[in-house]
Amino acid sequence: MDGRGKSDGRVVPAKPPNKPALAGAEVVEGRRPAEGNATGKTRSGHRAGFSAPSALDRVRQTARKDRDARFTALLHHVTVDRLRDAYRALRPKAAAGVDGMTWSAYGQDLEVNLGELHRRVHGGSYRAKPSRRAYIAKADGRQRPLGIASLEDKVLQRAVVEVMSAIYEEDFVGFSYGFRPGRSPHRALDALAVGIDRRRVNWVLDADIRDFFGCLDHSWLLKMLRHRIADERVLRLIQKWLAAGVIEDGSWTRDTEGVPQGAAISPLLGNVYLHYVFDLWANQWRARHARGDVIVVRYADDFVVGFEHQDDAQRFLAGLRDRLATFGLGLAPDKTRLVEFGRFAARDRRARGEGRPETFEFLGFTHVCAKTRTGRFALRRVTSKKRMTAKLHEVKAELRRRMHLPIPEQGTWLGAVVRGHLNYYAVPGNGDAVNAFRDQLIRHWHKTLRRRGQRHRISRTRMLQHAKRWLPPAHIKHPWPEKRFDAITQGRSPVR
Repeated sequence: MDGRGKSDGRVVPAKPPNKPALAGAEVVEGRRPAEGNATGKTRSGHRAGFSAPSALDRVRQTARKDRDARFTALLHHVTVDRLRDAYRALRPKAAAGVDGMTWSAYGQDLEVNLGELHRRVHGGSYRAKPSRRAYIAKADGRQRPLGIASLEDKVLQRAVVEVMSAIYEEDFVGFSYGFRPGRSPHRALDALAVGIDRRRVNWVLDADIRDFFGCLDHSWLLKMLRHRIADERVLRLIQKWLAAGVIEDGSWTRDTEGVPQGAAISPLLGNVYLHYVFDLWANQWRARHARGDVIVVRYADDFVVGFEHQDDAQRFLAGLRDRLATFGLGLAPDKTRLVEFGRFAARDRRARGEGRPETFEFLGFTHVCAKTRTGRFALRRVTSKKRMTAKLHEVKAELRRRMHLPIPEQGTWLGAVVRGHLNYYAVPGNGDAVNAFRDQLIRHWHKTLRRRGQRHRISRTRMLQHAKRWLPPAHIKHPWPEKRFDAITQGRSPVR
C-alpha cells in the first residue's frame, strides 16, 4: 500500500465510451483536468504543509494539483469557529452519548466549552469517550448496531471531517456517492439510470459488502490515511476514536476492527477505505481488462456494476472477491447477485424460453426492465416492498401510541410522514407505489380512529375528508433522471 503499486495506484481514467455523445454515468461524472500544471508529474516525496491562510481553499488546491502531496499541518484548521459550526450542525434532539451531555446543556456555556475543547485538542490532552451501543430495526427485520458518540466527540469529529474532506473530495472518483457533500442518493440513482440507458449494459452485478463498517481493518485504514495525511496529531485523534470502544449494558468492549455506525467520522473513513480497496481497483480493471462497456455506481458499501458482456461480469466478480479478501472484507451472499438486465434482456430470455428479466434493488428501489408506450426499453424504479412494508409497520405502531391524541395532532404528524416518503420515493414511474403507500396509511389511520370508541364511528367519507385536509397528494416530486443528471453535470464537474 505505498500508493505506487498496481493494486491500489493512482486513478486510471475511465474507459472511454464507444459513442462519446452518449457518455455513461461514471465518464460524465469524472472530474475535469485540474488547472495549471496539475497534470504534470510532481517530485517524489513532496510534502504539503503550510502555515499561511487558515482557509481550506489552499488545502483543496494543493490536493488537486499534487496527487502525491502529504499534508503535515492540518490540525490548526480545527479552530474554535469550525468547532462552533460543527456544534450548530448537530441535531439538537439527538440521543446523548455515555456522558449524558445533551446539545442544549452543552450550549448553555458554549463559548467556554468550545474553548476548553480546543485547548485540550491542540494540547494533546483530549481523550475520546466510548460510544453508547444502540440498535435500530432494519427493513429485513434484523437489528443494525449504532454507536452513539458523546457530544464533544461528535463536535470534534464533524470539524475534522470538514478538514479531511478538503483533501479527499479532490481524490474520490466520480462514481462514489455515499455520504459526500452534494451527492444525495438520488444523484446515485440518476447516474445508474443514465448509465443503463446510454451505455451497452446487458448484465448487472448488484453487490453489498458483508458487515463493512464492522469489519474495516484498522491497520489497513491507517496505512491508507498516511498516503495523504502526515499530520500525526490528526492520525492520533482518529486512532483514539477507533480505540475508544463501546459500552453496552454497562460493560465496555474494545473494538479491534470496524468503525461505529452513527459516528460522524465513520462515513468518511469508510469512503477512504473503499476508495483504495474498490474504487481505484474497479477503475483500473475496466480500463485494462474489460472487453466492453462497464459502468459503476457506489453508495457507501452498496454498489452496482453494469457490464456489456457476461464474461466480463464473471471475471470482475471473481477478481472482486479476491480483492476484498486481501483487506479483510467479503461480499454478502444474500445481497450479491449477477442478473441479466437491460434493453435486450427480455428478448434474449424469451428466445431461450426463460421468464421475464430479473430485478435488482438499489437504495430502496426495485429496478425493473420495462417498456415505453412506443415499445422502447425503459428502466422503471419501484419502491422496495421490504422498505414499504417496514415503514407501514412502523407507522401502524406509532399510530397506536398516538391513538388518543387530537386528530389535528395526528394529521400533522402523518402529513410529515407522507411528505418525507414522497420526497424520497416519488420518482417518475413510481406513482402507483407512492399512491399505495398513502392509501395504506389512510387505512391504518382510519382503523386507529375507529378503535378510539364505539359511540362516534368515523365513516369512510369523513375519513377521506381528514386525509384530504392533512395529507399531501401523492404527486411525483422528482424530474426524469437524464434531465437532472445532464443539468447537474453539463459543463462542470459535480464534485467541485
